[in-house]
Parts: sequence; C-alpha cells; structure tokens
Amino acid sequence: MTPTMIEETPAKATPAVSKDQQSADLQSLATEKQNEASEGLDKKSALEIARIINQEDARVAAAVKKAIPEIAQVIDVVARSLRDGGRLIYVGAGSSGRIAALDSAECPATFSTAPAQVQYIMCGGPKALASAADVNEDSPEMGHRDIAKRRPTRKDIVIGISASGRTPYVVGAVEYARARGAKTASITCNLNTPISKVCDICVVAEVGPEVISGSTRLKASSAQKMITNMITTGAMTRLGYVYDNLMVNVHMKNEKLVERGINVLMRVTGVDRDTAIRTIKSASKSIPTAVVMLKAGVDKMEAVRRLAKSDGNVRLAIEDSRLEL
Repeated sequence: MTPTMIEETPAKATPAVSKDQQSADLQSLATEKQNEASEGLDKKSALEIARIINQEDARVAAAVKKAIPEIAQVIDVVARSLRDGGRLIYVGAGSSGRIAALDSAECPATFSTAPAQVQYIMCGGPKALASAADVNEDSPEMGHRDIAKRRPTRKDIVIGISASGRTPYVVGAVEYARARGAKTASITCNLNTPISKVCDICVVAEVGPEVISGSTRLKASSAQKMITNMITTGAMTRLGYVYDNLMVNVHMKNEKLVERGINVLMRVTGVDRDTAIRTIKSASKSIPTAVVMLKAGVDKMEAVRRLAKSDGNVRLAIEDSRLEL
C-alpha cells in the first residue's frame, strides 16, 4: 500500500470526546469486567483451561449475529464506495489494528483487488504489528494526523476498530474522516461508547467479559475478525468478484492457485480439465475472462470488453444484455 501525499497538518480540532469521558473507568466496560466462568483460571489443568476458553468462544458467533443488520449496512456502503472509485480504510490500535491489517492484506490475494482499495492505519505504524510499540493510543490528534495523510473524501469509507469503543486515537481518526465527508463506521464490543458518537454506523458485538479480564485479543478480536470477514467478503461478492460461491478473481501466482483456478473454471462451466487449461492460456491466465468466454460463448476480446463494461462483475459480464438496463 502506498500512502498518498501528506496533507498539511490539520488545525487542532476540538475532540468529540471530552477528557473526562476519555478517562472514564475502564471497569465499567463489559470487556474489562471479571469473567465468573474463568475464576481460578491459574489453578486449572490444561484441559480445563482449553474447555473454558472454548465455552467462552462459543458466545462470539451469537454476539456477532445480533449485529448482522448493521454489518449489512456497512457491506452496502463499502460496495458503493469501491464501485465509485473510493477506498475502505480501517483504523485501529493494538489487537484491533492487527485485525484491520490482516483483513486489508488478504483482500488482494482473495479478490485480486488493488492494494490501495482496502487499506489499514495502525497506531504506531507497521512496526506495531509485530510488537507492542511505545505509542500513544490516547492521542486523538495522532489519529487526525495519520488519517489526514490518506486524504479521505466522500468516496471513501473509514472504519474504526476498537474493542473498548473509546480508544482516542481511533475515535480521533474517525472524527476527522467524517468531517472531511467520508462515510464512517465502527466495530466495537461495548454499547454506547465514544466512537458511536462520531460514526455513521456502529457495529457492536457484545461478547462480554474475557477469560482473562481485559485481554481483548480473545473474544473481542475473534468477533472483530468475523465481522471484517463478513464486510469485505460481502462487499466483494456484491461487486461481482465472486461467481456463485467460487473465487473467480483468483490470481494464479503459485501451483496451489493455478490448480484452484483450473478447478473453479471446471466447476463454473462444466468443461473438462484440458479445455479449462487451454481456455485459461488463451485468456492470458485471467479466470474472470475465461469464465465469460466459456459461459457467454465469446472470444477473449469480447470477454474483456464485457468485464470492463461491468466493472469486473463476472455475472453481469456473462449476462451482457443487462448492462444496457
């Protein structure tokens, strides 16, 4: 990912969250409370510890399920932003920032998106991904500064990820992006938090107290990973980068991906392996082009034209008559 030109330092904004709110007692948050189910954890056997963690993890999917209406809203906004030439920009700190980086990194490999389309901003920069960097998560001004470097516009959507929902760095970044016209959303694990006051859509997965109190790398991060998976998978599917439930936008960069591409083409079109291989070669190793060629019965040039006309939507490219509607 290549950042855009650095914008002039923005004037210091009045924080949307007061200092009193920022210093609110963490113990009032559900994710910071002590979990009764894991009391005496340090006296448990390995088997007991594993069972307790597993039982608590089983609560995550149910918590995410309650947030599905808001997740669906975010999916549609992300799809519209990317279709209009905008970007999805995640912002996070600590474990939440690492979840953001992971989802951003996996989109090009899964959907062949350009690296700039799905980005992340990590408090403390890339070095903070591998270690607990000495950075100030309590500075909304740092959040302002870092998001300003990406020049957010009305075409973009900025999603703040914060388990607590109160991380000033993330709140500040979302606040700045919204002021510049970007659509904004948040992913958190607590209700009625400061970030909910500065974003358009707030996705809340109430996973409750962690097995180790306050260790949001556990249930909270699992919920955040599930939600980011849903958002980008849903948006890319809406954009037509998935055909049926198959990964048609795969780039064949190694033997595993070559085999996946061949198998996808065989499943989608019903051709034999030799035909699939020949078509992929004639399509310049583009699976979307090969799919359109075989499904629509057209040559490579026409398949490429249809895909360009449909903004890469494979199904629309096959059903070319719909593009005129």
